[in-house]
Amino acid sequence: MKALVTGGAGFIGSNFVRLTLAERPDVEMTVLDALTYAGNEASLPDDDRVTLVKGDIAEPELVQDLVAEHDLVVHFAAESHNDNSLDNPWPFIQTNIIGTYQLLEAVRRHGKKLHHISTDEVYGDLELDDPAKFTAETPYNPSSPYSSSKAASDLLVRAWVRSFKIEATISNCSNNYGPAQHVEKFIPRQITNVLDGIRPKLYGKGENVRDWIHVDDHNRAVWTIIDKGVSGETYLIGADGEMDNKSVIEMILEQMGQAPDAYDHVSDRPGHDMRYAIDSSKLREELGWEPMYKDFAAGLAATIAWYRDNEPWWRAKKLETEMKYERLGR
Repeated sequence: MKALVTGGAGFIGSNFVRLTLAERPDVEMTVLDALTYAGNEASLPDDDRVTLVKGDIAEPELVQDLVAEHDLVVHFAAESHNDNSLDNPWPFIQTNIIGTYQLLEAVRRHGKKLHHISTDEVYGDLELDDPAKFTAETPYNPSSPYSSSKAASDLLVRAWVRSFKIEATISNCSNNYGPAQHVEKFIPRQITNVLDGIRPKLYGKGENVRDWIHVDDHNRAVWTIIDKGVSGETYLIGADGEMDNKSVIEMILEQMGQAPDAYDHVSDRPGHDMRYAIDSSKLREELGWEPMYKDFAAGLAATIAWYRDNEPWWRAKKLETEMKYERLGR
């Protein structure tokens, strides 16, 4: 099988590439990545089965040529940080909506199979005391330019399946953590702050709840959907990892030998969703997937160790990231 992995030099995409190399000896991959600030060529392994093409998924001729040469498209490429979308929404429209459109047109023209990676943030948020969880039937209610652009991309995929009969599946996943995640994101930002002797930063009261999943569990679920999923269906990926941000930051501090209250509160960001929770029963019952990382504390400890051991990977981007947050007051 020849797979085109868009956004394959990003956090989840590069981990998908590494997992595929380890577990799928029959798969060759081409990574299409614009290598913007969140893409890192150093995240990709040096392997004959992986070819990197630097380019933009919104460029139609490039996308048409690459899709034609592959059997499968796994679409990770996206602008994905809420803070950045509040500061400048346009890149999210360009990549997440226009880029997905160009990919869909290429898939339609060449009759290829597509799996589209999305987020639970398209559903908006839940109240802290609400027993409900997101399902594939939950109405979309996005809160930010980021989640709105991802919601639009999901709807485009659904429309192309219905109107043009392309073969495509969608997955909406909860918050990922693990190695090689950009230091602007919540968990790696706090880890690298502690490593640098800087007090971590917590938005508001830290009551916001996220449903954490290890990136390898996410990517194994993606392969399960590719192998067994039904075209046109949406599958939610989650590992029952609900935890509020305050508890996460305190766990990071304790695991790194610091006092659990050694952090600072900063002003909350606009439109900050309160709680995400994923019901992954459809994926588990119909396709037989189960997460391997069921102990968040153990997965977090391994993630901390990765950042401690791989400072050259994140060091160059740390100063730029903190300067941006200082400008935003966060």
